[in-house]
Amino acid sequence: MKKLVFFILLPYFLFAQSLERIDSGSIGNAGFKILFPTSWNKKLVMFAHGYEFMGSSPRQSANRGWANSMSVFLERGFAIAASDYSIQGFSMPTGVDDTESLRQYFVNKYGKPDTTIIVGQSLGGGVALATMENFGDGYDGALGLCSFASKPYLQCRKEFDIYATFNVLFPGVVSSLSNVMDVQVPYQAINPREIGSKVEQIRKGYMKDSVLATAFAKRFDLKLADLALSLIFNENVLRDIAQKSGGNPFDNTNTIYTGFTNDLEMNQKVERLSATVDPNKIFGKYDRTGIIDKPIVLMHTIYDQLIPPVLGAVNFENMVHNQGKSKYLTVKYTGGQGHCAFAPAQIGTAFDELRHWLKTGIKATPGFIK
Repeated sequence: MKKLVFFILLPYFLFAQSLERIDSGSIGNAGFKILFPTSWNKKLVMFAHGYEFMGSSPRQSANRGWANSMSVFLERGFAIAASDYSIQGFSMPTGVDDTESLRQYFVNKYGKPDTTIIVGQSLGGGVALATMENFGDGYDGALGLCSFASKPYLQCRKEFDIYATFNVLFPGVVSSLSNVMDVQVPYQAINPREIGSKVEQIRKGYMKDSVLATAFAKRFDLKLADLALSLIFNENVLRDIAQKSGGNPFDNTNTIYTGFTNDLEMNQKVERLSATVDPNKIFGKYDRTGIIDKPIVLMHTIYDQLIPPVLGAVNFENMVHNQGKSKYLTVKYTGGQGHCAFAPAQIGTAFDELRHWLKTGIKATPGFIK
């Protein structure tokens, strides 16, 4: 028992050893936390967190696990400043504004750092990219991890299309698309304690035809084992977007769906919805442009059940190329099998390659990180 307690407490001990002080509070409705290492070298990481279901608790600043995960930056002498964002759910534009407000707070209180890098994870990767596109003057570079890198409409439209087509093949297993996008239906994010039973319920529904389910999952770059949880995540995201938009921002009345066992039948049966609100109401602010002027390193796992590489890196790379800004972007990948499934050492390697780029002007090399 003593050994067990020792190994549980060891990470907290190491974290405490690398931490000198903490600044915390709120700016507007957004809580924040700033961590300073024992030997602060006047360098700063602005950290942008990922998607949180509405009502999730604790928020980032109160999560001890988050603070420990920042050790990879603290041990390199960087202070960490992170906003909780003033809202949960789809919060990319708000996350950009709240992160920028916190950066300005930091500069006003502690002075301008020698180096400022924004690091974003998942939806926070989208915050990081939008920040570089709109507030790049305040930064030297960015590291995006499993980033929400496509145009937000395209990323969330993928979730809409998965739901629409799944219901054709497996009717009655999940809610109808019209129900999901109906703002009159009260929305409450799923209780994490109920996710396991919900996953099993959905899994039983589609495993009645495992061959068809496997083909469907592959069509959307998913492993069969991840399909149920992806559907649960998609439903919560779509309901949240509908509530925040005040209606349905998506329109699939002109969509031709392909890549299924019977594409004609799919298109004849799929539920068609017209948009009831302007998608720019929720997706327009800080929409992705690909216009960057500072070094950015994106790192992605080779398999990601929530943000597949085509949405997490490829689409953004194409936008950057079309803007003639390819000299500012390097994409790295790992063999990870899951959303943000990075080892701390891999994050450290990508971060160090970005730092070397900033120091020498020699662009980081794209490719594999072990």
